[in-house]
This record gives sequence, C-alpha cells and structure tokens, in this order.
Amino acid sequence: MQILVNTDNTITGHEALAEEVRSTVENKLGRFSEQVTRIEVHLGDENSHKSGGRDQRCMMEARIEGLQPTAVTAYSDTVGGAVDAAVVKLRSALDTTLGKRVERR
Repeated sequence: MQILVNTDNTITGHEALAEEVRSTVENKLGRFSEQVTRIEVHLGDENSHKSGGRDQRCMMEARIEGLQPTAVTAYSDTVGGAVDAAVVKLRSALDTTLGKRVERR
C-alpha cells in the first residue's frame, strides 16, 4: 500500500509531518494493505488568512483494486486531529465497502 501525503501552500509540508501521517495511516489501516493499492492524503487550512477553529482539513482517498476510489474528509483544530478523524472515517468506509465485496463472493 502506497501512501502519498500532499499539503496546500498554507501547511508547512516538511518530511516529519509526512512521516507522522504515513505512520498513522499504516498503523490504523494496515489490515487493508492487500486490497488498497494507494492512499492519498491531502492536508489544508480552509481559513489560512483568519484564525478560527476546525479549519484544518484532511481529505483521504483510498484506491481499491477493482473498485472506484473511496474518499473522506475531516476537519479539526489541528492537522493531527483532522488526520485522526479522517483515518477513523476511512476505516469505517473501507470496512463497509470491502465487507460488501466479500459478501458478494
């Protein structure tokens, strides 16, 4: 499973952040590594020019072999919180999508 981390120009996209995001995704979604070929993580700040809460966005898209991509978006006060929330949402979506796939067989 390949994990790509992208940031917009409002988030400092240093390697430590990317490695932390990759580690979180691998730890929480590793059990799907046989079915998921790639996960793309997009981080951004919705209101970079203003201060305010819940403006850090994390969008994750999982590419599943033989199926359409599955995408989720989460918001939080911090980048880490948004990543954690998105991982929970994506895990649930993958459980549903891949569970249905197994049931059809």
